[in-house]
Amino acid sequence: MVVSHIDSVKTIRNSAPYINAHRGKTFVLMFGGEAIEDANFAHIIHDIALLNSLGVRLVLVHGARPQIDERVNLRNLPFRFQDDIRITDKQTLECVKDAAGSVRAQVEALLTMGLPNSPMHGAQIRVCSGNLVVAMPIGVRDGVDFENTGMVRRIDVVGINDHLNDGSIVLLSPMGYSPTGEVFNLSHEDVATNAAMALKADKLILFSPNDGILSEDGHLLRNIEIDQLYGMLNNAFYAPQKLSLQAIAASLESGISRCHCVSYSQDGALLQELFTRDGAGSLISQRSYEQLRPANIEDVGGILKLINPLEEKGILVKRSRERLESEIELFTLIARDGMTIACAALYPYPEDAMGELACVATHSDYRGGNRGERILHAIKSQALQQGLTSIFVLTTVTGHWFLEQGFMPASLEDLPAKKKKLYNYQRNSKVFVLKL
Repeated sequence: MVVSHIDSVKTIRNSAPYINAHRGKTFVLMFGGEAIEDANFAHIIHDIALLNSLGVRLVLVHGARPQIDERVNLRNLPFRFQDDIRITDKQTLECVKDAAGSVRAQVEALLTMGLPNSPMHGAQIRVCSGNLVVAMPIGVRDGVDFENTGMVRRIDVVGINDHLNDGSIVLLSPMGYSPTGEVFNLSHEDVATNAAMALKADKLILFSPNDGILSEDGHLLRNIEIDQLYGMLNNAFYAPQKLSLQAIAASLESGISRCHCVSYSQDGALLQELFTRDGAGSLISQRSYEQLRPANIEDVGGILKLINPLEEKGILVKRSRERLESEIELFTLIARDGMTIACAALYPYPEDAMGELACVATHSDYRGGNRGERILHAIKSQALQQGLTSIFVLTTVTGHWFLEQGFMPASLEDLPAKKKKLYNYQRNSKVFVLKL
């Protein structure tokens, strides 16, 4: 019980930076009709209510495909599709209205629930919807008339922002309306994408039956860059997800820096994705979530925080802030969402064509992910660019790791003359050398 209490306190403390970062930001959440039918959807609603209470501006875009299919089937109407787009005649449009209206009412009811002893107690959430999406017909394509199937023409940004500024959650359905009074069946991906772009949202979040976007061998892809995403769009394996992936690509291209894909069946996936450093699903961004880069003066505090525990254990030689500031250009690091999680430094001895690999550290939560190998590779590249022919390291604890990376045991006599004079016999560090 004590451990559980400590873990809870740690979780709350670690989430504080994200709470502050997300407050006042606009998130567009997109979920299909399949998510609404999942047993976990009530928990998603609870998490949405929590986001609202934390000051996040929320626009929810729901789909209704399975609900529409059910009503089409009950009325014995034909299923008509062209290029995976539903052809919506007058009878099918009635099914769309019925299904979308029913789903919207269900979501609104869940967001209104406030029973005592429930996560929604005292929430008093206002949900606003209406004619906030202006649509136009797809028209005739390749000789096929899509009738009442439409596409987004314009998002009522002013109207939506008025509701968001009042603290309301905006709920958009997969239907749009024309100035001539017509109703059109829209894809919820189209609505969500255009809403995110028009509102200049900070995030677009998609809900998926999987943990996120999976690789072809079934592994969760936690971090995806936009170039990798483009490759997926041309891969037949991802054809069933094409509309969602296109929505993500269009959002990133419009300037939205991050999109997320999380599971709608995993309890708490949304909160874990937004309030923990590692998340729960897939993060798709314009650039890498983890950056390997040269350190700068602003990184001094993060490096000190990383290496201090290792210095206290005697694994690393103590470095003062002043020394680190003067040597910061020698450091390379990996930053994850603004936090330094690994670092190393290269001290050159050009007169001996050697370099010292020093201050190698990886955060305890991020070991085992080949980050040390990535930094070592970067250090080796730097050494070669400087004309060095070998790298040496002095270590008291991690000798086996360096042996695995190709270093060979060496002696004091193999060190540069200047380094030999500075050798600390009390630490009795072992010497390893890597030929480049």
